[in-house]
Order: sequence, then structure tokens, then C-alpha cells
Amino acid sequence: MNIVRHILAFLFLAAFLSTVSAQQTNDAKTNDALVAKARAIHERVIALDTHNDISFNFATEKDDPGKVENTRQVTLPKMREGGLKVGFFIVYVGQGDRTPAGYDTAYAMAINKFNAIHRMAEQMYPDQIEIAYTADDVTRIVKIGKLVACIGIENGWPIGKDLKKVKEFHDRGGRYITLAHNRHNDICDSANPGEGEAEEEHGGVSEFGKQVIAEMNRIGIMVDISHISKKSALDAIKHSKAPVIASHSGARAVNDNARNLDDETLLALKKNGGVVQCVALGEFVKSRPVPPERQEAIAALRKEFGLPEGRGGMRRAFQTLSEDQIARFRERMREIDARFPMEPVTVADFANHIDHAVKLIGADHVGISSDFDGGGGIQGWNNAAETFNVTIELVRRGYSENDIAKLWGGNLLRVWKVVEKTAAQLQKKM
Repeated sequence: MNIVRHILAFLFLAAFLSTVSAQQTNDAKTNDALVAKARAIHERVIALDTHNDISFNFATEKDDPGKVENTRQVTLPKMREGGLKVGFFIVYVGQGDRTPAGYDTAYAMAINKFNAIHRMAEQMYPDQIEIAYTADDVTRIVKIGKLVACIGIENGWPIGKDLKKVKEFHDRGGRYITLAHNRHNDICDSANPGEGEAEEEHGGVSEFGKQVIAEMNRIGIMVDISHISKKSALDAIKHSKAPVIASHSGARAVNDNARNLDDETLLALKKNGGVVQCVALGEFVKSRPVPPERQEAIAALRKEFGLPEGRGGMRRAFQTLSEDQIARFRERMREIDARFPMEPVTVADFANHIDHAVKLIGADHVGISSDFDGGGGIQGWNNAAETFNVTIELVRRGYSENDIAKLWGGNLLRVWKVVEKTAAQLQKKM
């Protein structure tokens, strides 16, 4: 009887293992088919990322976007590898003093970054990448096999008090302006007031800010409501004659962060015809407890490099560091990440924001952004070379190719075209 039992047990185990093996084989085939489907879709759509930051040494020997060995998250080789066809390279200037001297400083810093983007596309790598000045330029450049550079301006501070700067920035290629950044400015209130600042200064968009929005509408620059307060966002939507964008913001219903948009704002954006570009920046995607040891290590590192506490001041402080110092800081941060790891934020977590926004306001009003080289990056999409992983996740969740095309750039290009049309109509009335 024992022999019979052993034989039966062996036969049962063999059958079980055979079933598991068959299931694993089927799962592998299913996954291979999904990846193949996603690959085909990814090659056909225009993958467009609305927010890629650059350094003040960008497009120089110190920060060459064409070099394979460059460690920045967005380089031309990484864009090619990941199938990221279009990137908005950002003229970011952290908020400073609102004085004549401060405005002059902001303007000079902005022009430095404008020049860097033009240098990359027109002097260093004209055979690889071209600047798009219209929405139609994007599709034209993609068709000829080049990468596409668009220009966004993060923070309206460089405008100063001079509305003529709006047209100048448009002439230089700027196609959206984020009205404010961290800290209030002359245009509107920020979602993240600076240390010592009141929660509100203007109670939304200022009178000058309304003039800026009107001029952006007239010239043909997209109004960007990322980084600004809820009242400011609703005011901007109300006063803009063209659809607005949120160039890099998540859904507050998924993660309650001041930088994310709540459902009321998302619904107002839908009514306006705009688009929210969900952002893959860890702290905006998912809240996680920070181990005390990690907090202490980061505080010590910031002190060593002379950087202030709090993420809001980090990018502004980075402007005072050399590229070598920034590289060393990031290397030390990687060591801290290894010693005191946090719960990972994944592509699936990021896609939860897309899901929520699509369910609430529809697939016609949602897009994708990374905030690479400005704090963005999650497990699975930590640089441009990993862009395809986002498409895989969207296919896995059942999104159609038509909707994926909208999310990856179609919606943003639609808004851009409406902004261009609105500008043409407004200029005819003058």
C-alpha cells in the first residue's frame, strides 16, 4: 500500500508540476504578445513628454545631450532608445526677488536656457533634433525621422513687469508658460508658498496676471496651471480664451499633494477644453513614510553642499552649484537611497493617476509628463530610455491604441492647435 501511495503521490506531483509549467508557458506567451502589441503601438504613436528640465550648462561640453555617457535622464541617445520622440525642454528659473534687479537676473537666466536649447538643435545636433514652433511642426519633424525639441517656460518671473517679454519669449520658441513656480510672483499665487510667505498674496491671479494671460492668448502661448494654487488655476481657466494645460501635475484624489489637481480643478479644465499632463515624480505620485535615518542623512548632505531644506528650494539652490557638484550630490543621494531605501513608486502607481483622470474627465483631456532632470523619475520610468514601459502598462490596463495616442501627445497637440487658432483670431480683431 505504501508503494501505491508513493506512486499516486508522484503522479499527482508530476501532474501538478505539468499544470504549473503549462500555466507559466501560457503566461509567458501572453506577456510576450502584450509586449509585442505595445511595441507596435509605441512605434506608431508620437510619444511626447511635456517637461524635461535642463541645466545652466546644457548643450556645452560639461552637459552634452548627445553623449551616451551623459548621466542626465534625457539625452538624445536615451530618447532614441526609449522611443520618446518629442520633449519639451524647459526654460526654468526659480523664483527670486521681485525687484528691477531681480527681473534682470531672471531674464538673463531664461535667455541662457533659450540659447542652450537652440544651440543643441541648431549647432550641435541639427541632423538629429529640430525645434518645433507649431503643432504641425511636431508631426512633420517626426515623419522625417528626427527627434523634436519644444520649449516650455517654467515660472513667469522672467516676464517681470514687461508684457512685451511674452512676445519675445514666443519669438524665441517658447510655447507654454507655467504662470508661477514655488513662491508667489507678480502673476499669481503658488501652490507652494515660500518660507515666510502668506498662504495667499493675490487670492488667485493678479490683475497683472490677467494681462499676462490675455497676452499669451493673443500671441499663442499655452497657459500652464501646474505649480499654482487652486484659486489661481481656476482663475486662469476662467480668464483664458484658449484651453489651458497642466504641464506636469498629478491627481490629488490619488495622492493628496498640494502640487496635484483636485477633481474640481480637473473638471474645470475639461470644460475649458484643456489637458492635464500626469507627472511621474515620486512624491506627487504616491505618499510614503520617510525613515528618520534617511531624513537625517539627507539633511546632513544638504548642509554639506549649502542647500536649504525642503524640495521647493532645491532646484533654485542647484543654480549656484557647478555641474560637477550636482553630479557628486546626486551620486551621494544614490548612496543614501541604497542605505535607506523607501517604498518604490512604480509605473503602475503612476498609471493610477492616468486612470483616475481618464475616468473623471475623459481620455481627450489627459497626457503624460516626466519632470525628468527636475526631480521626476519612478521605478520603471526613470529616464527617457525607459519610456516604452509606460506604453506597456497602458496596454496592460486595456487602453486602446487610439487612447494611447491621445495620452502620449495627441491631446497636447490638439490644445496647441486651438491656442494657435485662438491667437490668429484675436490678432485679426486688432
